[in-house]
Amino acid sequence: MEAMLFFVLVGAVVVAAIARWRGWPAPLLVTVVALAASFLPFIPEMEIDGHLLLNIVLPPLLYSAALDVSFVGFKRSLPQIRRLGIWLVLLTAVVVGLVAWLILPSLTLPGALLLGAIVAPPDAVSAAAIGRKLGLPRRIMTVLSGESLINDATSLTLYRVFAAVVAGATITVWDGVWQFVVAVVVGVVIGLVFGLVLHQLRMRVADPVVIGTFGLLVPFGAYAIAEHLGGSGVLAVVAMGLYVGFNAPRTDYTTRQQEAPLWLSADLLLESFVFAYIGLTFRRVLSDLGSESVEHILLLSAAVLVVVLVVRPAFIYPVHAWARVRERARLQRWERMVASGRFEVRRSRPGRRPLTAEQMRRRLTEPALDWKDNAVISWAGMRGVVTLATALAASDLAALDSQSSHAIVVVAFIVTVATLLLQGLTLPLLIRGLGVAADVDEKEDAKAIASVRARSREAGAAFLSEQRELWAAKYGESELKAFDTFRQRMMRVENDTDRAQEVEDSVPRPSYDDLVALSRGWLHVRREVLLAERDADNLDEELMRELLAAIDAEELALDTRGATRPQSRA
Repeated sequence: MEAMLFFVLVGAVVVAAIARWRGWPAPLLVTVVALAASFLPFIPEMEIDGHLLLNIVLPPLLYSAALDVSFVGFKRSLPQIRRLGIWLVLLTAVVVGLVAWLILPSLTLPGALLLGAIVAPPDAVSAAAIGRKLGLPRRIMTVLSGESLINDATSLTLYRVFAAVVAGATITVWDGVWQFVVAVVVGVVIGLVFGLVLHQLRMRVADPVVIGTFGLLVPFGAYAIAEHLGGSGVLAVVAMGLYVGFNAPRTDYTTRQQEAPLWLSADLLLESFVFAYIGLTFRRVLSDLGSESVEHILLLSAAVLVVVLVVRPAFIYPVHAWARVRERARLQRWERMVASGRFEVRRSRPGRRPLTAEQMRRRLTEPALDWKDNAVISWAGMRGVVTLATALAASDLAALDSQSSHAIVVVAFIVTVATLLLQGLTLPLLIRGLGVAADVDEKEDAKAIASVRARSREAGAAFLSEQRELWAAKYGESELKAFDTFRQRMMRVENDTDRAQEVEDSVPRPSYDDLVALSRGWLHVRREVLLAERDADNLDEELMRELLAAIDAEELALDTRGATRPQSRA
């Protein structure tokens, strides 16, 4: 089994690497290759306990995703995220349950609702990968990422409730609501406690290797403790990730440099394994069915697939229209209160400036999504690791008979694979066909960058003026020449950077890319000198690595600056 796991991991990562190299969605290619490989006679069967799969894979993937989500954007889009992550999951579970019960009454209603809870939550891994590749606007990416962070908590809570009903427990609707409330409160509190402790550790420990190691371990602890206390381990990990990610800019830069590639590698490894496991297990799941039940199970699978594809857009468009009506009503009520003098724009926090009318208006509105945006969100409903793992866990429930447990597993696997292939392969076509791109984001980002650079330049100039006086008092007027040379160089760098952003067709100027290429060439020559000196035995290798790290840091600065800049033309 250990050798099999190793070969699956290596093979999955190789396929994912090829997909990334070719610009294809890695989860889809890994699933297709694994699905084809599962029918080869020399490929042994794999079987992993569903609870173990959830406990190993889910915490790091959720934590990594939460680190990358903008907390400000998440908070602004929370109404949209809440509708998709809670109410859409509930609706999907109920509709799927009723349809499954009508088609296969032997499942019983609790068992059918259990199946509904299993297939209800989409997995945004594939959708996010495609969206980033095609440049989806930030407003869409925030909603999809935020939905994936909380819909698993809703689904797993429903799974626990219906699993208890299947086992014979008597649970009322209010009992289910109470379980959900407890799961949310306990999970969020545990997550914030873990996040606060980890953030304080990151602020006080200057060793990025130690901090990175703790970052890998803590999500498992938060998840396990929250689940043990009756809370949602998913929400615990999400709350911790949002808190740590929001406060990450306050930590040492070496910590951020260490953890970024660490989590990218962990994501690639775990996601590749999960989707490879989905494909490799499919043949075994089909072979477990008796021939007399295949027809009914395939009919049920097709019906559930249609339901999950149709319910999502049927929910999103009417609910979005109703939300816009309520939003306009809130704005009109607020404007009437302002006009009548019965409303003062409150302060955001004690000691801070009062909110402007525009800021208050932003708080009363959701980020605008048009019908094209909602079309993309409606079709980005691929199922993934949670559906797979909970289906495997359900197969171990003693209260389910053999046929029902096999039916649940097969339906979950077919829906997962079908949505990955059908929606995953056609989502890029839909995005391109609708012309949904991040053009508006780029224009707004360019304006924001220009504004921030102007303010930062003013603050920098004020700081240098203040330091010049302190420098003169400490070292004397004779040493001001060195300080003035430094100030001129800093201001020249700022001015050159701003000038590179300007487009003046009448006067040819080097573009920012030209300057970066020149800098990279300069760094490359210096790096070659170090290697040549080491090869000639003129430079100790450890010393060479220290000097090389400094050059690498300069190149990292180029990449970091270029990542947030709009493209400039020569």
